[in-house]
Amino acid sequence: MAALQGERAAAAGADTANGLNRKDRILVIAAALMALFLGALDTLVMGAAMPTIVADMGGLELYSWVFSVYLLSRAVTLPIFGKLADLYSGKHLFGFAIAIFLAGSLVAGFSTSMVQLILARALQGVGAGAAFALVYILLADIAAPGKRGKMMSIASFVWGLASVLGPPMGGFIVNYWSWRWIFFINLPLGFLSFLGIYLYFKETRVKKRRAALDLFGAATLTLTVLSLLTVFLMTGNHYRWLSLPIIGLLSVSLAGGVTFYYAEKHAADPILSIDFLSRSGFSSGNAAAFLSSFAIFSLAAFSPLFIQGALGKSPAEMGVAMIPLSLAWSGGALLCGQTAHRVRKRHYAVAGAFFMLAGSGLALTASPSIGLFTTALALAGAGMGFVSIASLLIVQDSLKTENLGAATASQQFARTLGGTIGVGISGSLLNARFMGKLSESGLDGSLPPAIGEQIRQNIEQIFRPDIQSLIPANALMALQETVGRGVSMVFWASTAASLLCLIFCLYLPRRAGTFPN
Repeated sequence: MAALQGERAAAAGADTANGLNRKDRILVIAAALMALFLGALDTLVMGAAMPTIVADMGGLELYSWVFSVYLLSRAVTLPIFGKLADLYSGKHLFGFAIAIFLAGSLVAGFSTSMVQLILARALQGVGAGAAFALVYILLADIAAPGKRGKMMSIASFVWGLASVLGPPMGGFIVNYWSWRWIFFINLPLGFLSFLGIYLYFKETRVKKRRAALDLFGAATLTLTVLSLLTVFLMTGNHYRWLSLPIIGLLSVSLAGGVTFYYAEKHAADPILSIDFLSRSGFSSGNAAAFLSSFAIFSLAAFSPLFIQGALGKSPAEMGVAMIPLSLAWSGGALLCGQTAHRVRKRHYAVAGAFFMLAGSGLALTASPSIGLFTTALALAGAGMGFVSIASLLIVQDSLKTENLGAATASQQFARTLGGTIGVGISGSLLNARFMGKLSESGLDGSLPPAIGEQIRQNIEQIFRPDIQSLIPANALMALQETVGRGVSMVFWASTAASLLCLIFCLYLPRRAGTFPN
């Protein structure tokens, strides 16, 4: 009888862990994941909508900035709101983040010019970055003891779901409604997310009593990150590495980074304490997150070129071939999160890095088999699922609970930085290799001058039907093969990043973090 009462008491305690009963926890999780899904979706649906938007409003020369400004503002916001979550009410911060995101969505939906849309996307990015940071922190806060990994894996699964559903959903909305509904649909769903958090979330983590805002640190961090990421977003198709704008931006980023370092050394309560870097779980975990994102986003961004170029597949076949990457990523994250309390997180991180190395290496030998290449993508995706969750949990474990926000946001920031820089460097390598092969083959002389210039500015132009119709058949085939060879440089870069990721994973601590959760 006493044992039965003890079991019931334990069950009741589990149901009310962190101040939430089971029903409230489910509602809070659903609300948080809704916000995460909307933010992820707004990254992915734009590809399907942009041709229609440009046809409606013009501004083709600003096309890429609709994507870039969202990524930039999102990246800058992550570490700042991660720190704020350690100081102030998560409920109030979340409401503020959702309000910014919905305001940006409303302005974007009513935009009448490309400049207005870009400004609205910047506002959306701020709200999305804040929401991303807060969602992971909130889920970690409400997780029952030992179940934090499961919470993180569910969030990663939502990311995978958004990556699969995003492009077709964008196409459906554009075809049957209007491109403006890509933004308007955020309003009711975002409001539901806000209500779920506002009504049911209860703050349990003790905040720091003396809250000192590191405004100078936030300003210098913003300057450093904006300058650095703009470099990698603009090189390749827009500017050469040694051009004056790129050198200027790199100089600004370097100066901002040095200033940020000294600002954090002397700040009363820094955005990112330099002392955190001395913890192997924090530094090695974030390095692994950076390098894994470098590898996987490079693969994801340029594999479609390889599939259509070197393997000669249609756009529809290419879309199907890319699905295993997203599914394996989600599956790997789910498996790691659900079993991380039984298997050492370091083991998952090392295994994941090894899978990514194997997948990237296999991609180098995959031609001309689509089956082999799809297997390579699946291996890399599963590896990323392992590394992303394991490194997040290790970084969280490396700091005290009062710094959970900074720890969580730092890992997401490292992933965002790694993905953006990886795609930028890989794109530059691809362009350099492609232009070199193009000059060696003499193909550029057989192309109409206008077409040749378009292809030099953006290699993806080769796969546009209207461009292909203007290129002689033999030249088109040779061009696609040249693109395939150029993409091999991306695979080499991904392989190198995966190898470095494996090395950092081997340096992760063998035991759980010094500080209990």
